[in-house]
Amino acid sequence: MESKLVDQFHFSSTVSLHSSNRWWSGDTVAVVTGANKGIGLAVVKRFAELGLTVVLTARDEERGKKATEKLREEGLGNVRFFALDVSKAASIKTFVSWVETTFGGLDILVNNAGVSFNDIHENSVEFAETVIKTNFHGPKLLTESLLPLFRLSPSISRILNISSRLGSINKERLSEEEIEGVVKMFLGDVKEGRWEREGWPQIWTDYSVSKLALNAYSRVLAKRFEGGRLSVNCFCPGYTQTSMTRGQGTHTPDAAGEVAVSLALLPPHDLPTGHFFLGFGPYNQSRL
Repeated sequence: MESKLVDQFHFSSTVSLHSSNRWWSGDTVAVVTGANKGIGLAVVKRFAELGLTVVLTARDEERGKKATEKLREEGLGNVRFFALDVSKAASIKTFVSWVETTFGGLDILVNNAGVSFNDIHENSVEFAETVIKTNFHGPKLLTESLLPLFRLSPSISRILNISSRLGSINKERLSEEEIEGVVKMFLGDVKEGRWEREGWPQIWTDYSVSKLALNAYSRVLAKRFEGGRLSVNCFCPGYTQTSMTRGQGTHTPDAAGEVAVSLALLPPHDLPTGHFFLGFGPYNQSRL
């Protein structure tokens, strides 16, 4: 997966309901994980404003329902809620079955759900297993489980993984087996207390490794469907004002959500696959 400047694809961070490039309709189904707040909620709201049918998912059912009801009160009746904990296989299985029964398929998946237990200037791997399970293994299992349900259409189905430049990849290619091997090695080093001396990332170590794995998997998946019915890309929203950053950041979740939605809705003739987008700041030329 190579890093590209978004303007190489005539990218605009503003998508219009009446855009001449509009390929979607009210029958277009977009699923957004971890969407009861922050960037996920902003993505759901923007999709809904643009007329798609949107599934807001969250592991906390009460918070997810409240977020959905608030959007409906704002006139966005095209938002549905379903509880989903991506770290639990049983929850994923139930959700996938519901999507198939309710909609028959989907067109867009935004893997946004993620966790980090570090403050901005801290670095601990105490919850490394949970971070890997939520940020990598969960999204991977959800994606693989939903693959048969992506629709065949000229518009091309899309997966956008909300990721991080902290997970930059130096190796040209990693196979799926190698990715799993790296993750297993990392967790083993954490368990044995040797992770600091083994050369793992020094900033938000477990989060960085989880995003490295997600980025590498995205590259593998994009290659698998290259020239086919599915586009797979990653987007790093940068330093965004969310609960993960304790409200600190250079831009709002709405701003990040606008960019994410614009990337997910690129017209078919401009839609890349296997790319890593950095939407804000001086890092938009970083390599994955």
